[in-house]
Amino acid sequence: MLEHWHLDPGVAFLNHGSFGACPKAVLEVQTRLRRELEKNPVEFMRGLLPRLNAVRSQLAPFLGVSPNDMVFVRNATEGVNAVLRSAPFVAGDELLTTNHTYGACANALRFVAEQAGAKVVAVKVPFPIQSPNQVVDAVLRGVTDRTRLALIDHVTSITGLVLPISSIVRALRERGVETLVDGAHAPGMLELDIEGIGAGYYAANFHKWMCAPKGAGMLWVRRDLQERVAPPVISHGFAHPMNERFRAMFDWTGTDDPTPYLCVFEALQTMAEMVPGGWRAIRKQNHELAVFARDTLCAALGIEPPAPDNMLGSLASVPLPRVNSTAKAPAEDTYRELRAMGFETLVMPWQSENDLVLRVSAQLYNTRDQYEALARQLPAVLGS
Repeated sequence: MLEHWHLDPGVAFLNHGSFGACPKAVLEVQTRLRRELEKNPVEFMRGLLPRLNAVRSQLAPFLGVSPNDMVFVRNATEGVNAVLRSAPFVAGDELLTTNHTYGACANALRFVAEQAGAKVVAVKVPFPIQSPNQVVDAVLRGVTDRTRLALIDHVTSITGLVLPISSIVRALRERGVETLVDGAHAPGMLELDIEGIGAGYYAANFHKWMCAPKGAGMLWVRRDLQERVAPPVISHGFAHPMNERFRAMFDWTGTDDPTPYLCVFEALQTMAEMVPGGWRAIRKQNHELAVFARDTLCAALGIEPPAPDNMLGSLASVPLPRVNSTAKAPAEDTYRELRAMGFETLVMPWQSENDLVLRVSAQLYNTRDQYEALARQLPAVLGS
């Protein structure tokens, strides 16, 4: 499978989750589109909207959305920012999230809270964890009569957990709280029915597990909330009638390279054709490989799996033995040592600078022997 990507064959690339990796065939399509754009930029841009609409319609069944309720953004963080910075928060409001929230989105929460005089409430979800119910219980303990919005990951970034998002959203709505779902890792990793989740907002990436070019993401907003949401940059779309404004504002925020969006369906098809059984088989294969990787690393470390199998998608994180280090950046030091051995992984602090987790990804180009090799080297790296 590695021949379909430009990845360095001398590196065991076990970190697809950070930025994705785009297949060669999709990049070739993007190159052709860029040549078309530069051949006549005016003609290309004048005809852009019908092409964006066509891609939306093609993607809608895969995502479980109506194409009319979805807009393109460069990445999930941009979509999260669009929602948060459009909301009329006031002093005393509470914005609910968890300690697993992606750092960039946690910063966006802090920013809007500081601007409004509101408060961020980050509930603690344990890791290791025994059950999805622990997530629901933790989130609900953070709800008060001042809670205005919850930002919840569908798949957590550092700990790689698939959260029970539908149950969380349903319980929050029963308490009058809307949810903004950060689904950065979900498309391509999980079977999706975004509308069925019932959230108010859902932001996601296409460049990660769908393997589209960098700069391709989406924001879905439930129809009754669309009038409240605007992109970070206001441009020509604001002049459209109110019933067209949501999509019009996001479709044109100024001159940019739109080719990543136009390649998303190509990525969807290219990946599906690599494996008999298409996306259903891809998700199953990657999940099974992630579970194997997690179990292999846990065995090497002499620890129990930190989460049930049903809370894993194509990512798996394991807690590392506590680092007794005087180094200023033990996570970075551990990462660099593994990288020098030929392993591209993610090593991050978890709750403190000396409590680390190691996260690995599972994509079609990965093989079991890569995780077995990592497991053999890991105890020596950790000095155990």
